[in-house]
Amino acid sequence: MVKAKSSGRTTAARHAAKAKSDVSPRVRTPNFGDVIRAKRRELDLTQDDVAARIKISTPYIGHLESGKRHPSHKIVTKLAEVLGLDNRELFFLANPHAQELISQPVGAEGSSWEQFQKDEKFQRIHNITQDEMQILSHVALMGDVQSPRDLIYILTTIRHAVGR
Repeated sequence: MVKAKSSGRTTAARHAAKAKSDVSPRVRTPNFGDVIRAKRRELDLTQDDVAARIKISTPYIGHLESGKRHPSHKIVTKLAEVLGLDNRELFFLANPHAQELISQPVGAEGSSWEQFQKDEKFQRIHNITQDEMQILSHVALMGDVQSPRDLIYILTTIRHAVGR
């Protein structure tokens, strides 16, 4: 009697794999490369045409379209201009994490000064003295300090002014 060879997977694993394969494919949202390729084709331009217009190599256009390279802000701006795309939207497609950063409400975790005061590690990293904390507390009272990093910029400017 010949015994059937087992695939090594449990019945539950086989059912899970089958259920996964029965699910329709997930719709993929267009990425930076997809958008520039589609727009280039819509305008009946070759990769050579686009590359010549923005003064970059043809292979680089191919790399951008395939997602093998990440464009600089300068290249995104030139592509938007040549292809007639919105510069801002194209920038966010090329830099999806940037949208997350700017969409976070400012001061959601308290004022910048409150965040700065609580972050002792941040204060240690930047060697901030008690006297400097006192100065920064006055600066924070003036308003328009958007983030704890702004306070570091201000402190660095003060340090340079006084020669520290």
